[in-house]
Amino acid sequence: MVDTDNISITRVAKSRLNKTNLENLPFGKVFTDHMFMADYRDGQWKNLRIVPYGNIQISPATPALHYGQSIFEGMKAYRAEDGSGLVFRAADNWKRMNISAERMCMPAVPEDLFMDALSTLVDLDRNWIPTQEGSSLYIRPFMFSADEFIGIRPSDDFTFMILLSPVGPYYSTPVKVKIETHYTRAVEGGTGFAKAGGNYGGAIYPAKLAQDQGYHQLIWTDGKTHEYVEESGTMNLMFVINNTLLTPALSDSILAGITRQSVIDLARHWGMNVEERKISIIELVAALKQGRVQEAFGAGTAATIAHIELIGYENENFMLPAIQNRVFSNRVLNELENIKRGKTQPPFNWMYKI
Repeated sequence: MVDTDNISITRVAKSRLNKTNLENLPFGKVFTDHMFMADYRDGQWKNLRIVPYGNIQISPATPALHYGQSIFEGMKAYRAEDGSGLVFRAADNWKRMNISAERMCMPAVPEDLFMDALSTLVDLDRNWIPTQEGSSLYIRPFMFSADEFIGIRPSDDFTFMILLSPVGPYYSTPVKVKIETHYTRAVEGGTGFAKAGGNYGGAIYPAKLAQDQGYHQLIWTDGKTHEYVEESGTMNLMFVINNTLLTPALSDSILAGITRQSVIDLARHWGMNVEERKISIIELVAALKQGRVQEAFGAGTAATIAHIELIGYENENFMLPAIQNRVFSNRVLNELENIKRGKTQPPFNWMYKI
């Protein structure tokens, strides 16, 4: 057990909130007044503290900088009509973070430490939660190795932190994506199922090549054969084909997205047929050519639901139906937004109130 009653709090001398325009927020560039930190030393989590947001001091020999031993999560808090803060599926993020920690040879974060740090920090900076449509308070828990040592070995020391960032929409328009059949995001037996920093760093270059060609993101394919679609950018991939919700089955090269599972849960609750299975490029392209793809979208914390308007494959672009005519993805987006803001009672125990 970690004594979370002893989270020390050092408040900022003067808040930056009154100089921040919460009605016009970029994604990931604005941060609240405070951040949480904890140190893992001698096999225990210690020195739990909330301090003013700012730069931190680390050794240049820190293994996280050299070998990528770092993991993170992405969460969001919303302002309810009664003024309280609501965090979406917080316990699921805690569980997934520890799955990532195990794969990356890092210590688990106890549930009481994770949840108490989260609630104390969000409560302290609750006035930073924006209320504009499409906006939220993005929550970034992360952990990195903190040894002062150059060499490949399991680290002894770690730092766990939480940052808060008020954000607007991740994508302001529907996205255009390209099926990638050369570069690989993750392979069987690798770290694709973990939210490890290196998974994302390695994806930047192929994504930039696609952006130079006019696409927003990639549809990643399996690393072994490049015959099956897996994810899209930083999102899980979902289609509505012949009135069935279709999404790639989870594997150790696909992240178990919390928004993905929420979409599946709602679809089944509404009586929709759902299939989680392998989806081949051949099957997808055939459905696109035959006009059977009714909807395509990415699901993730940052974007919630990102409508895909175009899919490119081998120098051919396939336009998808107009966004306003998409029944399921628009319904699930509206339902999730209403649940997250406390306007609709969820059919599942998803909301963590602060």
